[in-house]
Amino acid sequence: MADVSAGTRARLIGAGYAAQGLGYAAVVTALPTFKDRQGIDDTFVSVILLLVVLAAAGGSVLADQVAARWGSRYALSSGLFLVGAGLAGTTFWSPNAVFAAIFLAYGVGLGAVDASLSMQGVLVQAQLGRSVMSRLFAAYTAAAIAAALLMSGALETGAGASVAVGVAAIFAVLVGLVGWRSFVPGRTERSSVVHAEGGRAVRPIVLICGMLIFTAFLVDSAISTWSSVYLHDSLSAAASVAPLGYAAYQGAVLVSRLVADHVVPRAGRVPVAIGALVACGIGCALVVTLPVLGAAMAGFTIAGIGVGVLVPLAFSAAGEAAQGSSDEVIAKVNLFNYGGALLGAVLLGALSEPIGLRWAFLIPVVAVIATLPLARRLRNLTAPQPAVS
Repeated sequence: MADVSAGTRARLIGAGYAAQGLGYAAVVTALPTFKDRQGIDDTFVSVILLLVVLAAAGGSVLADQVAARWGSRYALSSGLFLVGAGLAGTTFWSPNAVFAAIFLAYGVGLGAVDASLSMQGVLVQAQLGRSVMSRLFAAYTAAAIAAALLMSGALETGAGASVAVGVAAIFAVLVGLVGWRSFVPGRTERSSVVHAEGGRAVRPIVLICGMLIFTAFLVDSAISTWSSVYLHDSLSAAASVAPLGYAAYQGAVLVSRLVADHVVPRAGRVPVAIGALVACGIGCALVVTLPVLGAAMAGFTIAGIGVGVLVPLAFSAAGEAAQGSSDEVIAKVNLFNYGGALLGAVLLGALSEPIGLRWAFLIPVVAVIATLPLARRLRNLTAPQPAVS
């Protein structure tokens, strides 16, 4: 087989990000249809989503083990196959216990893809010698927007949600098949230096970059889960207007990811990370301090700029600091994703009754303030360099 260029690999990894975004957005936008078809309520859906997050955390750990033994390209391809199978399994009725098991399998695949995409992104970025991680994440965001439009069209024309989810399933499998041979090869060795004394050498990398990921996903989960509810229930926005807050947020995420690879090398990683955190905090604070529709929409948009930059920046920083052990470190950093996502969705929901969603948006502001000092320590990250085989 002819050698695959780094540019081709970058585009293929971008397709992997797109497959992930397309599948996730398709399945979450299909939840109302699934509820009707399966005869389940919001409580059952909430339990399923919680199990998916927990399964995804397990999938991230599994990806680390596969990457250590065979390479992250096989972890990514296998994860895409599992995602495709899980998505396909949701397209038809099944007993609710089986339906939940299908989502669990999908969650494991989702976590494996989450972790191994970042592993592959760091590797191809090193091969290219320039920053591309933000543009790879942009493929995820663009595909998520495309999935929402695809779902809307499928429902409008009567084709049904299963068609849109099925398209996402097929795409995930196809990318996995091509990537099995064409993703970035190689595996990182487990260095005795890296693991010495309980892994102290990599602990600062995992903590600092992990907390940036935690905060970014807390903000993302809070806005993704509750922005439409807040606009509709608290600010009395029309049903057709309420989803526009989320649309504005995702649009800002996409734009920031398209430009971040040009900004970060020029401005520096630490100033950009601090600026991204400040944008997240200001955006959520605007929602709290000005309970009017225009201010809330602006707040969600500003926060989207911060989140869009912060996630790829944190994974890039972790991969470059660890280098030879990047797969292992990124798998650990990726686990912070699920903690932030759970807190953003669950804690804000729990606080919506006693204090209201407006004040619940203070939770992301507090997280941003707590994380800001860690961003300054990005410039000091170093780790031993294990060999790559």
